[in-house]
Amino acid sequence: MHTQRMAVSVSVLALLTLAACGTESGSGSGSGDGSDTVQSDVPVTGVAWSVDSMTVGGRKTEAPEGSRLEFDPKGRAKAGFGCNHISADSRVEGDRITLAEPVSTQMACDEKTEKFEKAALAAMDGELTAKVFGEKLTLTTEGGDTFALSEEKPADLVGTRWAVTTLLSGGTATSVPAGLPKERVPHLTFGEDGTVHGNSGCNSFHGKAEVKGSTITFGPPAGTRKMCPEAEMEVERAVLAALDGPATYTIKGSTLTVTSKDGKGVGATATPATAEGAQEHG
Repeated sequence: MHTQRMAVSVSVLALLTLAACGTESGSGSGSGDGSDTVQSDVPVTGVAWSVDSMTVGGRKTEAPEGSRLEFDPKGRAKAGFGCNHISADSRVEGDRITLAEPVSTQMACDEKTEKFEKAALAAMDGELTAKVFGEKLTLTTEGGDTFALSEEKPADLVGTRWAVTTLLSGGTATSVPAGLPKERVPHLTFGEDGTVHGNSGCNSFHGKAEVKGSTITFGPPAGTRKMCPEAEMEVERAVLAALDGPATYTIKGSTLTVTSKDGKGVGATATPATAEGAQEHG
């Protein structure tokens, strides 16, 4: 993945991080009982936030599907609008949020996402003020524009169809190529019987996957043995390297991260199961 420091203001980054591309949802989202009591020292860290919309100059715009934001308790913000992956240093003090030193992938985005980003960039200027109402979060710019977010409940590991979006290697994250044929986009589904099946980027596969606590122990996979173009084979090798032996996993909202002991891993997003995907066992 190629990263590039974005020459944008702290306030500009704050908007870009409104969309995170796993640990599970913590207690930082408020009481969760639907209370409308506003908390002044806002508990926004350790929570997967889904960006619902932004309102600029009184005009509300729905966020692109998959827009997410996460504030790491260690002082890092991670985000994505369903296109680029963004991270930045973050500081939460009382009800104020400050972000700095962003890095981002530089993929081309679809028209809707690009339009949303441009409008947001024009609106963001200065610190963000945060307010939590139950499981809802509102971020307000100094100019009065607002961003509405909702806490994402963690998806179930078992039975969910996980579409692989990111390949991890140590501290490096690379997006899965957008041009892969639909039937070869890597994905995995864990079964109640301790198995996993899916597609690794070229071939379908199935194997054992024993879950204990936050660890998944993968057995040797079996599957088809087709040859595909090199880009697809490269993805497949990376996916299979992550699903080899014991690995740790975390889930935040609809995002799953699996990391093996040697630092190889994948990031995946919960997607609706299709008949083909749900029944594909190789």
